[in-house]
Amino acid sequence: MATATASPAKTRGKIKFRPMDDRVLVEPSEATETTAGGIILPDTAKEKPQRGTIIAVGPGKMLDNGKRGELSVEIGDEVFYGKYSGTEIDFGSDKYVVLRESDILAIVEE
Repeated sequence: MATATASPAKTRGKIKFRPMDDRVLVEPSEATETTAGGIILPDTAKEKPQRGTIIAVGPGKMLDNGKRGELSVEIGDEVFYGKYSGTEIDFGSDKYVVLRESDILAIVEE
């Protein structure tokens, strides 16, 4: 029986968080506070962010052959993700989103 060796998850910053399999931890960008026309939005009217920065990645999805698939994103990547994707979690006053790699729509390349 073959055993797979998993590489440790990678994390950036001060929090200790290790996503499982093909999941990533994203720090959402701040919601815009004004519209294009200059109208200031209250907190209840702000759009849920769909963009953020990856701060932790898991070791990759376990494949049928017993090896881990490599993720195509890495720590520090700026990404767009689905509006209702992932699970929101709180660490103290900070808010994060845990997503599967497949929930990521695009990597921002500026």
